[in-house]
Amino acid sequence: MNQATSNPMAVAVEQSLERYFADLEGAAPAGIYDMVILTVEKPMLQRVMREAGGNQLKAAQMLGINRNTLRKKLQQHGLLSKTPSA
Repeated sequence: MNQATSNPMAVAVEQSLERYFADLEGAAPAGIYDMVILTVEKPMLQRVMREAGGNQLKAAQMLGINRNTLRKKLQQHGLLSKTPSA
């Protein structure tokens, strides 16, 4: 069994892309990379932030990214709290 078929997330992405291509009905696909990244990134960020108890430093460490990068991504997805912390 290869890594793609043993990884449930990879299987879900593969199946979703199969449906996407089938739904195109011959139309030319465009922007697939951004579509997939944006679709997966927001729920991933939401879940990791919950797991980290809202702590951005902990979440960034869990994700393996810089805290500033995390803040940028949270902002892009409208996931930053509008109220400043005390």
